[in-house]
Amino acid sequence: MTPEILIISLLFLFAINTPIAIAIGGASVMGILVQGDFPLMMVIQRMFSGTDSFHLMAVPLFMFAGVIMEEGGISRRIIDFANSLVGWLPGGLAAVTIVSAMFFAGISGSAAADAAAVGAILIPAMKKSGYESDFAAAVQASGGSIGVVIPPSIPMIIFGFLTGASISQLFAAGILPGLLMGLSLIGVSTYISWKKGYAGTTVFSMYEVWKTFKHAILALGAPVIILGGILFGVFTATESAAVAVIYALIVSMAVYRNIGPKDLVHIFTNGAVTSSIVMFIIATASVFSWIAAIEDIPARLAGTLLGISNNRIILLLLINLVLLIAGTFVETTASLILLVPMITAMLPSLGIDIVHLGVIVVVNLAIGMLTPPMGICLIVSGSISGDSIASVSKRILPFLAILIIDILLITFVPPLSMWLAAMVGQP
Repeated sequence: MTPEILIISLLFLFAINTPIAIAIGGASVMGILVQGDFPLMMVIQRMFSGTDSFHLMAVPLFMFAGVIMEEGGISRRIIDFANSLVGWLPGGLAAVTIVSAMFFAGISGSAAADAAAVGAILIPAMKKSGYESDFAAAVQASGGSIGVVIPPSIPMIIFGFLTGASISQLFAAGILPGLLMGLSLIGVSTYISWKKGYAGTTVFSMYEVWKTFKHAILALGAPVIILGGILFGVFTATESAAVAVIYALIVSMAVYRNIGPKDLVHIFTNGAVTSSIVMFIIATASVFSWIAAIEDIPARLAGTLLGISNNRIILLLLINLVLLIAGTFVETTASLILLVPMITAMLPSLGIDIVHLGVIVVVNLAIGMLTPPMGICLIVSGSISGDSIASVSKRILPFLAILIIDILLITFVPPLSMWLAAMVGQP
């Protein structure tokens, strides 16, 4: 009876719009009470043990680095460089938005931070240039979703923590899929902009590219240091996150001088609040996962899917469908902790590498960030532009269509993920 109570309680709490962490924790408590073999003190113990991980230290550190760089004037320099690269395209500002999001993804590891940092500058700029407000928000939301695919990626860190997969390999595996998503979104935004008559913002000039690159070189140095250090085995993902924080502080305070000592309390408070939300979800979800494992729920759900078909292509399509639906209704971190045990139980039948599976999972959940009601990128971008979620959701449909094509390519063309991953060792 416990599995049914656990799932029904969770769905009920989601349905009445209970905050994600509270809903998962409440369902877990209900499961323990019904199960009856464990004291409620186990909730606290499992919450602590679920977050007591060296790998998970990277999550708040990367969030801190993203907040520091956002406050430190990094975004503006990245946007200027992106404008020199693609601003000449039809609807140049739309392409600039996506390219800027790709660059910023290499710093923050968070889609919400990506959408907020770039959107705060470019959504008003697009509106001022005559772009329809909801289209501007849709472009920013779609670009922001790349923030969890191009490394460093917080969901990939969590996937590695849950499965034991190499985080370095996961990071390497996310590079080409992230570039594919970015180029696809640029193609869609450029086509729509051409149809709408939105003009470019500049004329392509190698001089401007070089000039803006020189101004942005320190901002772009962060992802180079982060990824280079991880991929070449200089330091682990967690150590690279600490290096990113130090680098961001030095650049923002000593070089750009946009941050002073008096700003640090505000910055660290913002970083602590943002990261605590994610860590609280991880803590409560670890209790839920523990109860689910005791009741063998992941294996039962995997058995249900395997009962539908044993054809690996159909199974992969079903998994993509389950993840897309989950991403629509459940926050990304919670989706990972709730669904990954079920999916990894099916790994022998899927016939794919665990790292490839990690990319499939994260890209699907990234797409879920663009769909209501839990689409965080949609919510952030809509709040900046002043448009309703319903309005932005309609304009996001062409971008969703191309991203679904991308996830099918990523699923069924393994070299897109595994070519770079195969070059990286397993720390």
